[in-house]
Amino acid sequence: MESASLITLALLCLVLRPAASANASNSQTPIDGCAACHADFSSVLPKGHAAVDGTGLASCLPCHSLGQAGEAKKNGFSTRIHLTHAGPQLHLECVACHGYVSGKSFGLIGQSISWGAPKDEDMAIIKEVFASWVNSSYTDHLHAQAMVDCGGCHGKEAPLPDTTVENSRCLACHGPQDQLAARSRPQDFPKRNPHDSHLGEIACTVCHHAHAESKVYCLDCHRNFVMKIPGGR
Repeated sequence: MESASLITLALLCLVLRPAASANASNSQTPIDGCAACHADFSSVLPKGHAAVDGTGLASCLPCHSLGQAGEAKKNGFSTRIHLTHAGPQLHLECVACHGYVSGKSFGLIGQSISWGAPKDEDMAIIKEVFASWVNSSYTDHLHAQAMVDCGGCHGKEAPLPDTTVENSRCLACHGPQDQLAARSRPQDFPKRNPHDSHLGEIACTVCHHAHAESKVYCLDCHRNFVMKIPGGR
């Protein structure tokens, strides 16, 4: 079963416009979980999905974990929920699914957990970042397409605006380093390998910007090189 790192569910709130139901009525009042929009889960379950009793999130949890550990791996359940509810047809506000008290807690309606304590100004930036994850040309959206939610990179708490990602987190999925370097070694010019740099170990985020255009750091000096990067030009 796919785990459901709802840390992103927490972050799913990020960019959504106020709407208390699937009909997108303008309201920011928290709703009573899934049942407010989905009286019958059978109408929204994927083809071939087992029957589900009930209409709340608790009905999903026997098979889909909330993923509170925030592990570096795919989370199809969480990713699909966020992309569906944040997509062009719904644009749900965070509080449709999440309980949020500025500076105190950010959790999930009906669950006694919290993914940190972002303030209003933090949430404003998080919403912009989440919009990028949903539908940008950057690395964050590439991760969304690969079923990796916010928790896959940032861990179990909602990332604050100054949060970064360590190399070890990236390499948990894309490494180990020697294998990554082997995959990116050019056939024609093997020494022009961005993952086996003469600069030694450098931060992945020097080149790979999740929520902005990625750029090859090597090209700052080696302007005659031809090197492309995912999420960049």
